[in-house]
Amino acid sequence: MAKLSITYQGSQNKKYKLARGDRALGVMGKSNTAMEARGGSSHPVAAQLAVDDVSLIDFAKKAGKNIFSVIPDATRTQKYLKGPANIHYVCDPEMVTELLAGVGRRFPKSQFTRNVIGAAVGNGMILAEGEQWRAQRHRYAPLFAARNLPVLTSHFAATGEELASFFARAEGEVDVADSAQEATLANISRVMFSGSETVSKQDIRQGMRSFTDYISYMSLFDLMGLPSWLPRLKWLRSKKSITDLRQLTREVIANRQAQRHAEPEDFLDLLIEALESDQEDVETTVDNLLTFVAAGYETSANTVAWALYLLAMRPDVQQVLRDEIKSACPTGPITFETLLKMPRLKAHVLETLRLYPAGALFARDATDQTEIKGVTFKKGDVIMFPVYSLHRNELLWAQASQYKPDRFLDQKYQRGQFIPFGDGPRICIGAQYAETEIMVLLGSVLRRASFSMSDHPVALPNLTFTMRPGGPLILKSTPV
Repeated sequence: MAKLSITYQGSQNKKYKLARGDRALGVMGKSNTAMEARGGSSHPVAAQLAVDDVSLIDFAKKAGKNIFSVIPDATRTQKYLKGPANIHYVCDPEMVTELLAGVGRRFPKSQFTRNVIGAAVGNGMILAEGEQWRAQRHRYAPLFAARNLPVLTSHFAATGEELASFFARAEGEVDVADSAQEATLANISRVMFSGSETVSKQDIRQGMRSFTDYISYMSLFDLMGLPSWLPRLKWLRSKKSITDLRQLTREVIANRQAQRHAEPEDFLDLLIEALESDQEDVETTVDNLLTFVAAGYETSANTVAWALYLLAMRPDVQQVLRDEIKSACPTGPITFETLLKMPRLKAHVLETLRLYPAGALFARDATDQTEIKGVTFKKGDVIMFPVYSLHRNELLWAQASQYKPDRFLDQKYQRGQFIPFGDGPRICIGAQYAETEIMVLLGSVLRRASFSMSDHPVALPNLTFTMRPGGPLILKSTPV
């Protein structure tokens, strides 16, 4: 089976000037044109969700392997575990919006989340709270400003061309999940470490895989809410890899400080600017750099893989997208301007995020007693947002389990119904970055290659900290 390896040296890549003082771009405008569908309805592979209540011990044991096994196929908000503190699964869009955007300050990131990833990402923006979080959010917002997206697109397109060439040459079975991870890793190198001659791509790859393996493994202690100072087996196994990655990141920062230009030119420069202005210490800068790298690595890669799988199931839709892409950008690298002419590709990405959200579950803790729509959340309760269940809720989505990309061309959904990147003030700061990257990679690939199902079984979705295929995702690739 063919395997992709993208050779990339940051020093060979043109740097880009970072624009400042702009808000992040919102969702691209939707088209009123319906997606053509020449085939029948498809039922893509789905996770196996919980059907019965479980004890706390069973909950912890099952969730350590696959959190989907303890997520109910909920239709509305419900309590799942009862005791001194309740676990609430919230599947009501209005309540989701109120909890995340209305009274969100009363519901900080859960201790469960801190236990799982805290040792790896420290107190960066993903876990910071209060004024510390607001300062970091304000500091890094320019990083994802709308005016930077056209330049970022050029970096994504360079990787997309390499990925497309690989698939076109492969002419056979390929693991699209593995290939997509290689591509998103190359994008990280281009965007975050441009010009860094000291960066070893192999070291970053090895470190990042250890990093994502660490945050993706749920310890029984984490799930039972035991104090973080109690040693976890996963930390003992991963300590050296995580420590080495953090040290590598410190060295990258120090080397860039020694050669940095006056104006910030990439993500790393902006992080260092905050460091040198005494807004942050070195360890917080390391925390945030690793957070951004992790967020842009496996999550985007898995979405690309699932998106190709869905198109392999639906060759009719795949051809519709290919025609649209070639019409908007017949030759040359895909640009941000040409992406705006691809509403069907945009709809396909959104439908992929509905069916296979990378962040399929996230949690908050109640710090005060609060009542919303007749439901009482007591202090100490855990509020779970089962994004996967919400996105497949038959009460909210017509033919919810089916792949219907045209729903994002002609259907308006209510706030709190579709939350692949969260909602409210803490919505993912890199949401538009991720959507743009995914569209560029898919657009580049579909111009050069066609995908069909292989004889290999499709692995069921597996959820630990992020959702990924439970094994290789092998498709057949053919040049076009």
